[in-house]
Amino acid sequence: MINSATKTSSARKHLYEIDFMRVFFTFGVLFNHTVNKFTSAMTSSDTYNTVRSLRVMFHYTRMGFIFISGVVLTLTYFNRNDWPNFFKKRLNGSIWPYLAWNALLMLVMLLVGNADYSLNDFGNHYLTIVIHGSSFYLYYMLLVMQLYLVFPGVVWIFKHWQNSHTKILITSFIIQLMLDFGVKFGMSHLDVSNWPYWFKAVSINIFAYQFYIFLGVFTCLHHQRIYTLINTHIKKIISLAIIMALGMIFYYRIWNQQILGLSDDKSLSLHQPYIICYDIVMLGLIFWIGKKYATWHQRGLPQWLETFMDYAVKVSFGMYLNQTLGLLALKWILDALAPSNLLLFILIPVGWIFVITVSFLFALFCYKVPPFGFLIGRPNWHPFKKGLFFFPQFSSNNTK
Repeated sequence: MINSATKTSSARKHLYEIDFMRVFFTFGVLFNHTVNKFTSAMTSSDTYNTVRSLRVMFHYTRMGFIFISGVVLTLTYFNRNDWPNFFKKRLNGSIWPYLAWNALLMLVMLLVGNADYSLNDFGNHYLTIVIHGSSFYLYYMLLVMQLYLVFPGVVWIFKHWQNSHTKILITSFIIQLMLDFGVKFGMSHLDVSNWPYWFKAVSINIFAYQFYIFLGVFTCLHHQRIYTLINTHIKKIISLAIIMALGMIFYYRIWNQQILGLSDDKSLSLHQPYIICYDIVMLGLIFWIGKKYATWHQRGLPQWLETFMDYAVKVSFGMYLNQTLGLLALKWILDALAPSNLLLFILIPVGWIFVITVSFLFALFCYKVPPFGFLIGRPNWHPFKKGLFFFPQFSSNNTK
């Protein structure tokens, strides 16, 4: 385990709690997007409002991705001090799959006759969605590429103030609260139509998530200390997590919509003061569950579960990238069946499992069959490896 910055990467051992969290957050993101497909198929009713309200309890998965990326990057690169190779490896492993999937999914939309896509405007539309990260749930790719750019600076901060890590984290938390207050109570009342896109679209601005990067680095450097603290107070944390999860419903339906009169989109924004506090509690709880999973793994998992988790960890990044395919298939099924709102509500777990299965199998196919591995950040074919021609070398990108 890495408990301090003094440990070297060669001394690391595999952290199965990280494997658990990566798979958990990937499945969590797929759950949120699956629920979106079900609510889109519903008519306005009490069932629709109930599902929308329950969904806000799972709003922490995106922050979880940023957090776990911070943990893994710290675990792997904190003491390497080789930033040119870091940028080459990490950005190569993100840029090319990002560009490829945007193009492939646009072609899929053309093939299925989506009216929002046309060959005449293909180039301009492609450039727009690549710059904005506005389609196919690929926004996280823009976030993680920005994370790679700022990560050396975050490492410098922790190394420069080696004895003040707790103060660094507290300062980051205060800044995050101020940012969230500004987004919720400031930007919501401003005309930002003329602002540069990166400033007004805070959902793809990495600085709007800076606390979760610092939290990930801090957690990696003080791993055992944090676990001991959480384990000591786990009963209180579980109780608080339940209370705050239920509080998310009140926060969304009563405080945001009825009292503040915010629109549905602004009510669901991730950048709100209550949500950062809720995220901290949930991330702590999931970290604790991950540690329990690691203990279970050391004692021996059932063979089927160990095999599944091993592959799920390897292709989790690919599942995130290709999720649109499973979600598109789910939408076709729901449109064809046209079930009632109540039946749609009951079928949400089935739909989630369906999307996970489609995404997992497609990513596994890419992982196993050359040359498709590059589509999930795990290249399995290198025809130009001898250097006769230039060909980008993709990384496995374990942070995803």
